[in-house]
Amino acid sequence: MTPVRPSLRVEKKLLGSGRLTVIGMDEVGRGAIAGPVAVGVAAVTLDIGRVPQGLADSKLLSAARRTELVPVVRRWARTAVGMASADVVDRQGIVPALGQAGAAALGALVRDGVSLDDTVVVLDGSFDWLSRAVSADLAPAGGPLDVLVRVKADRDCASVAAASVVAKVERDALMIAAHEDAPHYGWSSNKGYGSTAHYDGIRAAGAHPLHRKSWLHQASSVALDGFDELSVVG
Repeated sequence: MTPVRPSLRVEKKLLGSGRLTVIGMDEVGRGAIAGPVAVGVAAVTLDIGRVPQGLADSKLLSAARRTELVPVVRRWARTAVGMASADVVDRQGIVPALGQAGAAALGALVRDGVSLDDTVVVLDGSFDWLSRAVSADLAPAGGPLDVLVRVKADRDCASVAAASVVAKVERDALMIAAHEDAPHYGWSSNKGYGSTAHYDGIRAAGAHPLHRKSWLHQASSVALDGFDELSVVG
């Protein structure tokens, strides 16, 4: 698949309407059966430079290209990544977990000196899972955080594409590191998503603390047919 080159057209239109900052936001790991869900953010302002060459939605880039882009993206925009653990996904559900990770990413930007006043968040997708998770102490002084939901924003908005790249690389690195202690799940290759090798590893060794236990019962009933009891290892 040929990567779609994102632009700053949407961001510049929002900045031209009086916004001081546009924050692109995207999630990674929503459909995984193991590991955290990660949310990346990338803040841009009117003085932002040209879009980094080769930047695209993380799903359209090779792992090597994503890794090469991260330092370039971090010089180009203010970025951060927030995460919510598999345990949070199990206890609260995926939507609250996304919100928690998104709020954590915004909090990291604020601590890095990014103001949320006169700011709009461009959120990839069709549903606003962020607004309810933004606490009063994090919200801008003038009222609730402004969130613009945009389908396929990771394809055409450079700030959202940048957010997707930093989140993907950081989450992948976490799963690769976890593979060292639990190689039977194949996390270095599947990054926590469902695969034949991953399900075979669960059958052989039981569930790991990084697994989303509720998802193994619900979404994986066919793949784990005959595997009724999920013993936890580690």
